[in-house]
Amino acid sequence: MVGKILIADDVATNRIVFKVKLAAACYHPLLAGDAQTCLAMARAEKPDAILLDADLGNRRGLAVLEQLRADAATADIPVLMLAASPDAGLRLAALRAGAEDCLAKPLDDQLLMARLRNLLRLHETADELGHREQALQVLGLAEAPAGFERQGLVVVVAERPEQALLLRRQLAGRAGIEVRTMGRDEALNATAAGLAPDIFVLDAEISGPGGGLRLMSDLRARRTARHSAMVLIGQGQVPADLAMAYDMGVSAALPDDLPAEEMAFRLQALLRRKRTGDRLRHSVQDGLRLAVTDPLTGLYNRRYAQPRLAAIAERAHACGSAFAVMVIDLDRFKQVNDRWGHAAGDAVLVEVAQRLSLNLRPADLVARIGGEEFLVILPESGASEARHIAERLRHAIEKPPVALPGGETLQITVSIGLAVQDSAQAAIPAADLVDMADQALLCAKSRGRNQVIQSRSAA
Repeated sequence: MVGKILIADDVATNRIVFKVKLAAACYHPLLAGDAQTCLAMARAEKPDAILLDADLGNRRGLAVLEQLRADAATADIPVLMLAASPDAGLRLAALRAGAEDCLAKPLDDQLLMARLRNLLRLHETADELGHREQALQVLGLAEAPAGFERQGLVVVVAERPEQALLLRRQLAGRAGIEVRTMGRDEALNATAAGLAPDIFVLDAEISGPGGGLRLMSDLRARRTARHSAMVLIGQGQVPADLAMAYDMGVSAALPDDLPAEEMAFRLQALLRRKRTGDRLRHSVQDGLRLAVTDPLTGLYNRRYAQPRLAAIAERAHACGSAFAVMVIDLDRFKQVNDRWGHAAGDAVLVEVAQRLSLNLRPADLVARIGGEEFLVILPESGASEARHIAERLRHAIEKPPVALPGGETLQITVSIGLAVQDSAQAAIPAADLVDMADQALLCAKSRGRNQVIQSRSAA
């Protein structure tokens, strides 16, 4: 089954009709004929969505919705409220109580299924991001959200200036919203140049019938607008057209005569959802970055370096090209910590990491893989070039001396073990190449430190 849908309606025939339609679409329908059953099933079954009749139990639909939202176990379940000819007051009350929308009965089958698909996609994405953030929190990798939130940017794209001005007037003065009006080409050029609106409000008929959907597809192709909410205004209320719009990913398809208060509330709700999605995405991205980054030096860590080395080795083997690996270790680093303290040791590690990064090419990779040990990977590099780079790194670390937190300076040296996979050699497994570089490093240490030794078996 695609998902569980709870149908809350006190008319048995309505429940049966919905059950048949949803089952035919491979949903798993759950039935509730009164408020108490609805609340109990929502808690027990955790449905993916609820179709809630506004007249449930003598017009207690709004009260049921408020109870669902007040209960932590059901607060995030999306709810579509259904009503016979809902007026603006009921629609706004339903939205304020936490409904995703308030739809008029009877519902067109095609439109109902499209709304459900659209709704479930949105919430599945939010749930997945939420699960990833929770996993990162458990690992201690999720960063706290910023306390300041910028104004939400709403871009109105309309062919008729009067329509754009009307929407701008409706939204004027709303807290947290900045409204700009643009033409079609201006919007496309602005997003291509980096503009990232939170919401686009598009004239459904811009540049002709279906123009709004075509423009939405063009905007979605821009990286900066990929996660923007898309609202179509003036979309003809033909169910098949509305269904297509929701299946294409529109956030809302609305008539152009909505009361100003309802329009503003809907856009503010979309803005809150957009911000939540952005926060979760950024949290996941930051967590993933932290998971592969050494927190002290900002370099990649072993977790990142190992699969990257494997990928570089695989590419080199496939293309018949050379690459090299270095293992770099600070000389007598324990004495730095013992004599100058761990703060001085940290300062040395940070400075060494910066010098290594500054003296490598953009395609090279440097990672901190141990306390004072670093791994450098040089793609497309033969023995001569790799040796030259290794010596450059050694000299860059040796001079000038490193400044310590107390104002003193300290000369630091490194020993470097180098192993090269030559293009003419048989392929050496990446892990073996690192072991060879490690053995060469031990040799450099035994020969007096502050030198580069290349692995003989790879020479």
